[in-house]
Amino acid sequence: MTIATILAAKGDDVVTVAPDAPVAEAVRLLAERRIGALPVVEAERVAGILSERDILYGLAEHGPALLQHAVRDVMTAPAIGTTRETPILAALGLMTRRRIRHLPVLDGERLVGFVSIGDLVKARIDRAEAEARALRDYIQTA
Repeated sequence: MTIATILAAKGDDVVTVAPDAPVAEAVRLLAERRIGALPVVEAERVAGILSERDILYGLAEHGPALLQHAVRDVMTAPAIGTTRETPILAALGLMTRRRIRHLPVLDGERLVGFVSIGDLVKARIDRAEAEARALRDYIQTA
């Protein structure tokens, strides 16, 4: 199973933020969409990722004034990305090794999706449950 499987289930609606947008705008988007990170896109390229963790660290350093800073001041860059063809286990391994929770999905340099570790774990659990169901059905009919 690949990242393409997850994107097909999620759809292609990716919420992004510009690097020059104020952090307050990004916080609003995160809260409205109930998501943990945003790809930061400039000229159709992923410039970085802004996560809840980035905002927390920024608040610790700058206090409430952070909300007026530009996203580029606190985003994590460069972003580590993946492709549609990447196997889910490989993406999980990358996220574990790099200690990250979100991956932009790229076609060349163009953003085509965004997946979280939760998306990947859910896909693995769904697959394991489907295999268990298939084995139970097989055993019951044997």
